[in-house]
Amino acid sequence: MGVNSNRVEDFPAGACHETTVKITAESLPPLEIHEVCLPPNKTTFQTLKHRLSEIFFPDDPLHRFKNQSPSVKLVLGLQYFFPIFQWGTNYSLRLIKSDIISGLTIASLAIPQGISYAKLANLPPIIGLYSSFVPPLIYAVLGSSRHLAVGPVSIASLVMGSMLGESVSHTEEPILYLKLAFTATFFSGLFQASLGLLRLGFIIDFLSKATLLGFMAGAAVIVSLQQLKGLFGIVHFTNKMQIIPVMSSVFYHREEWSWQTIVMGLSFLIFLLTTRHISIRKPKLFWVSAAAPLTSVILSTILVFAFKAHVHGISTIGHLQKGLNPPSANMLYVQGPYLGLAIKTGIITGILSLTEGIAVGRTFASLRNYQVDGNKEMMAIGLMNIVGSCSSCFVTSGSFSRSAVNYNAGAQTAVSNIIMAATVLVTLLFLMPLFTYTPSLVLGAIIITAVIGLIDYRAAYRLWKVDRLDFFACMCAFFGVLFISVQIGLAIADIKMGPGGGRQDTRKQREYTKMHNFGYDRGNSHRHQRH
Repeated sequence: MGVNSNRVEDFPAGACHETTVKITAESLPPLEIHEVCLPPNKTTFQTLKHRLSEIFFPDDPLHRFKNQSPSVKLVLGLQYFFPIFQWGTNYSLRLIKSDIISGLTIASLAIPQGISYAKLANLPPIIGLYSSFVPPLIYAVLGSSRHLAVGPVSIASLVMGSMLGESVSHTEEPILYLKLAFTATFFSGLFQASLGLLRLGFIIDFLSKATLLGFMAGAAVIVSLQQLKGLFGIVHFTNKMQIIPVMSSVFYHREEWSWQTIVMGLSFLIFLLTTRHISIRKPKLFWVSAAAPLTSVILSTILVFAFKAHVHGISTIGHLQKGLNPPSANMLYVQGPYLGLAIKTGIITGILSLTEGIAVGRTFASLRNYQVDGNKEMMAIGLMNIVGSCSSCFVTSGSFSRSAVNYNAGAQTAVSNIIMAATVLVTLLFLMPLFTYTPSLVLGAIIITAVIGLIDYRAAYRLWKVDRLDFFACMCAFFGVLFISVQIGLAIADIKMGPGGGRQDTRKQREYTKMHNFGYDRGNSHRHQRH
């Protein structure tokens, strides 16, 4: 530091120094006076219009079209509504290798999961494969995410199966149940597309992540317990979705337990859980857990076929029809006493699947530093469900597990979805007879392994440390699903959608995002374990 020469002790004692500073008016710069006009008065209509434009059009989507020629406006319009025209013009052969590898990898996961999730929704297994073919093609054209892998998801499948199953039996009235499933899918897509078209995506933010955490964990427990029917070889099993009736049914029908089924089922369950653990511990080995479901299906099918003369009591999928998706627009349930049930089921499954799809899309976009348009995603997911309902598909969305595998396999664009759909197409046309001897137990093991990642106890513990009230709401949703019904668990989650519910203050919301981000915070290796 420099020495201060103006300190008192620097002057001799008794010395007196007088300094006179004269400031003249000529030395000052002339003062400028600026007139500030008040903003012009606006009518009530103009004020309302301005505020609505800030809410619904903060990004001013029409700005790029100003002062452009008609031909340029046409190109910009195609790129805006069909993102494939935007990234497709820059697509090169050096990208296709990565997309082919990732597409084939997620197809190996999508085929067994599609069959399993159709079973979870009480639908024919072939519907799960249909739902892994058409929706990915629609999303590849309309979606803005490069890594989102589209197909059936566990939570939406569970909710659809439980809500429709309470009023209509899928065994006694299979045609009516199938019609309601397609109709619910149609209204799910209509609701999702409407949110995107009206730019109402902010409504999704009102869902409380704390209660969704409890709901998903409770649903995962119920789904896992329901799979004991296949793992134990039980024929007569309850259709209820509460823990007490399910466990009572398991022990009440002990005479139906098959030791061959139990041994084989537990063996494949341990194999799947082991591969999952390996991929969690070593992220570079993500392909181990990605290939495990299809490997389990192939091995179990070979075992049942080879020992079919010696093994009895093992339930199999049976015959699956070859061919493309048959049209189902004529099966939509447009009038009747169950129309309200189909609409309600469609809206609820639409909200859940949309929340998951947008969450996973934004997560992977942030990792690669690109933007995902939430309103475009809603329209893309909604339109693919509308088209899917008319082509024998049920509710689909972006899956955490398949998207994480897609990301880790090196996907560059949405072409990976096209490759996956092409692989499913080959399966539908030529490989369906191979699934005839696939045992139901392996599907149960795949479902348990997929949904176990929804039980995020670490996030629940951190939630206890952040906010006890939200932890209480989380537990209410969890036990509501377990002991009462899935609908009650959802109702508890909806109660939190008030002013103090879903829209937490900024600090708390950051804590929630850091805490679980829908289960994504357990490390990159855990990303592909969600579904």
